[in-house]
Amino acid sequence: MAAEKLRDFSQPIDVPLLDATVDAFYGTGSKEQRTAADQILRELQNNPDMWLQVMHILQHTQNLNTKFFALQVLEGVIKYRWNALPVEQRDGMKNFISDVIVQLSGNEASFRTERLYVNKLNIILVQILKHEWPARWRNFIPDLVSAAKTTETICENCMAILKLLSEEVFDFSRGEMTQQKIRELKQSLNSEFQLIHELCLYVLSVSQRTELIRATLSTLHAFLSWIPLGYIFESSLLETLLKFFTMPAYRNLTLQCLTEVASLQFGNFYDAQYVKMYNIFMVQLQTILPPTTNMPEAYAHGSSEEQAFIQNLALFFTLFYKVHIRILESTQENISALLLGLEYLINISYVDDIEVFKVCLDYWNILVSELFQPNRSLENSAVAATNMMVSQVSVTPPGMVDGQPLQRRQLYAGPMSKLRMLMICRMAKPEEVLIVEDENGNIVRETMKDSDVLVQYKIMRETLIYLAHLDHQDTEKQMLGKLNKQLSGKDLTWNTLNTLCWAIGSISGSMVEEQENRFLVLVIRDLLNLCEITKGKDNKAVIASNIMYVVGQYPRFLRAHWKFLKTVVNKLFEFMHETHPGVQDMACDTFLKIVQKCRRKFVITQVGENEPFVSELLSGLPTTIADLEPHQIHTFYESVGSMIQAESDSQKRDEYLQRLMVLPYQKWLEIIGQARQNVDFLKDQDVIRTVLNILQTNTSVASSLGTFFLPQITLIFLDMLNVYRMYSELISKSIAEGGPFASRTSYVKLLRSVKREILKLIETFLDKAEDQPQIGKQFVPPMMDPVLGDYARNVPDARESEVLSLFATIINKYKGSMIEDIPHIFEAVFQCTLEMITKNFEDYPEHRLKFFSLLRAIATHCFPALICLSSQQLKFVMDSIIWAFRHTERNIAETGLNLLLEMLNKFQASEFCNQFYRTYFLTIEQEIFAVLTDTFHKPGFKLHVLVLQHLFCLAESGALTEPLWDAATNPYPYPSNADFVREFTIKLLSTSFPNMTNAEVTQFVNGLFKSTNDLSTFKTHIRDFLIQSKEFSAQDNKDLYAEEAAAQRERERQRMLSIPGLIAPIELQDEMVDS
Repeated sequence: MAAEKLRDFSQPIDVPLLDATVDAFYGTGSKEQRTAADQILRELQNNPDMWLQVMHILQHTQNLNTKFFALQVLEGVIKYRWNALPVEQRDGMKNFISDVIVQLSGNEASFRTERLYVNKLNIILVQILKHEWPARWRNFIPDLVSAAKTTETICENCMAILKLLSEEVFDFSRGEMTQQKIRELKQSLNSEFQLIHELCLYVLSVSQRTELIRATLSTLHAFLSWIPLGYIFESSLLETLLKFFTMPAYRNLTLQCLTEVASLQFGNFYDAQYVKMYNIFMVQLQTILPPTTNMPEAYAHGSSEEQAFIQNLALFFTLFYKVHIRILESTQENISALLLGLEYLINISYVDDIEVFKVCLDYWNILVSELFQPNRSLENSAVAATNMMVSQVSVTPPGMVDGQPLQRRQLYAGPMSKLRMLMICRMAKPEEVLIVEDENGNIVRETMKDSDVLVQYKIMRETLIYLAHLDHQDTEKQMLGKLNKQLSGKDLTWNTLNTLCWAIGSISGSMVEEQENRFLVLVIRDLLNLCEITKGKDNKAVIASNIMYVVGQYPRFLRAHWKFLKTVVNKLFEFMHETHPGVQDMACDTFLKIVQKCRRKFVITQVGENEPFVSELLSGLPTTIADLEPHQIHTFYESVGSMIQAESDSQKRDEYLQRLMVLPYQKWLEIIGQARQNVDFLKDQDVIRTVLNILQTNTSVASSLGTFFLPQITLIFLDMLNVYRMYSELISKSIAEGGPFASRTSYVKLLRSVKREILKLIETFLDKAEDQPQIGKQFVPPMMDPVLGDYARNVPDARESEVLSLFATIINKYKGSMIEDIPHIFEAVFQCTLEMITKNFEDYPEHRLKFFSLLRAIATHCFPALICLSSQQLKFVMDSIIWAFRHTERNIAETGLNLLLEMLNKFQASEFCNQFYRTYFLTIEQEIFAVLTDTFHKPGFKLHVLVLQHLFCLAESGALTEPLWDAATNPYPYPSNADFVREFTIKLLSTSFPNMTNAEVTQFVNGLFKSTNDLSTFKTHIRDFLIQSKEFSAQDNKDLYAEEAAAQRERERQRMLSIPGLIAPIELQDEMVDS
């Protein structure tokens, strides 16, 4: 009944009834009442005539929720139907809204009580303005300004409207309005800004009302980024702002306005005003916040207003310096104000708030790289380092008068020294450190990487490298001084020691060798002493993690100092018995990292030693690994494998390998021996786990030894295949008996882990082994039935995807010599894998990628085998490739596209060229255009372009001697294949993009044919078409420019390589010659 009454628009709506409905919706009544009310309100909202009732509702209701409901209806009409309404209705609504706003904001009491309602009305008014102003409401700004001068509350609300208008036009307009409309509004605001400017200055000079002044400052803040500069610098605006800066109530808003002014970038026309503004600001700042203030404490104990002030201050300084620091370097007076500002910024950088620190760090990084850069092009950095160690020698670079970069460095020497201490005290945690302090103050193993901290570490590391290059002596002095305090116990806390050691590790590579040696001898000696004298498990764990991090960063030093290297490695062995969480992991990781960089040192007999270190290590191996977990033992074995690999004498090498593998091999023989007596022994879960562990140890050693692992794998290979076959039968049996669910039981999962590890071990060995055909002949034939045959026989859920990657590795390794085996491989894996992966795009993700990698290996190295396939089988291959690049999973789509390119090139060069392209040319073109123009496959853009370029070149070049069209369906012959492809493509695209004219499509296709021989023009042409076709507009198109982005990344890497230390020595793939 109520619903019927409300729906009847022949008379004004029953407002009390509407109030009751709205209350029922927001009320605490029953669920049924709320649902019924919701239904009625939705119907009303969707009724196109409902908006005509809005005025009546707003005039008669006192219920705020009802008012908001009515305004919501109105907002929908304004957004989508405003321009279609008759003029009188538009004017009526416009005047009504304006009147209500004036009425409510004209009176202090109603303005305060109805504030939410007024704010919503302001938003509605601005939405109307976007349609009406300037064309149909020319005098809006003059009317608003004159209304503002009537009462202070109206004025306050007018400021709010102006701020909203500025934000709508300049901040939120993208995608909401056409570019033309945005330009019109911006021009109108600019041309009428004088009135607004006068109003703001008038308010700021005469008003005593806090809320009004705050509203005016807030509005100014929104306007400052775009108003004509004369209004800022050629009026009293800056003086007025600086006057308000001293008043606590307006301090933050004024500072935000000044920051906006500071960030403006244009020529040097207003430099004098900037200098004046900065100097007055600094004088005032010293009275508000004396330079001696302890910023971290002031921030920690301050109110939220005071904390915001310190945050805003950081923004002001960093933005001002980014744009205008050079003009402050001109006179002595300005320089002292500049240095004082930097002092403030350094103190603010100590504040314990990550956002404040990020703002400061971002600027420090820019400043130090600016100070260092001029030096980069003219001196090799090692020379630079020497120059900077021998106090600042006056070097005048070519083309730089009076050695200006050097003068700049001297000017900033003081702040830079303090900045070094800041970086050392606040250094972020590097990725390699696994030991952290939790919220309860306990030292624990890190469970999850914090990507924010890693980004911060990268920026801090770069900043500290620049700082080290600017003055090596000071860097070294500060670090050693801080370390001495730790030793004397004055300043010993976990955090100070951690940040210091992370800083020491992070400047690795920035010093010349002689200085690095001197510095590190002191650092490592002090840290080892500290470890000896410190008591308590937690303390020892912290110091251990720091020693490990530091030594891991300086491979060059360790290679040059055997005694230190030996001490460090023995210390790592000590840490391997330390059961504190994280210490053993870090010890094993650091050991591996050091061995990889210094492996030769361990296999030669050093001065004063009786045997090489590796031999000594192998003798004590059982004791060293006694307390390690299985995964740590695997890392340890990989490290020792890496050492053995450096031994050039094959006899010694085999002897070391045999000694290294004695523990796992004895255990393996024991298990296989018992299995020969009773095969059920292998079914025991503990035995399965032991087998898995032995295999993983073998894989670790194979990964670092490569070909030299041959003697060991030969011993276990055939037994391993028997275990593989047996476990495979057990899995099939379990799945056959227990259904698909059985494949998820822990027992079956464990058996499958062993199968996978066997495949992984064989793949690792064959992949790392040098290209020796006899190894392939020895290992591949025995695997054909146990591995391939088993894959074909198994149920889908029991097939291991690693079989596919193993055979891809084998084909990539032994290339053409595998051609005879390809039919067997095809027979075993092709049909059955396709059935698994073509049902949908989700099941068996591992099999998908590895299947296409296997196909690519066959196409690349054994192409003749593909030609021998029947046409049905070849169709399967091509269908599966199309299936692959349609995939939305990026790796699979890319593998499919690379495989397709490989096939196209191989077929073009073969005698089956005409036959192949006649069958597949149009299909491939059609499918590539389909993925090119849908937005799910943007990352494949580069490869899509290459395929299309290949096809168009082929059609254009005349390499195809037979027609691509079917003579039966096209009785009229085309002059050439190129003409046929042109017409086909135009038809294809015209039907796919009905929004584009035939002329546009024809122009695009002709453009493609013109640019077939120039890839970059061809690519740009396609990119423009995609954006023009509207399919890609208003979306993120960065993937279309991925190649350019990759080139930019490479340029950045080259830049980093040119500055010693910016890429850590431990990360350089230099195979550091450690003879």
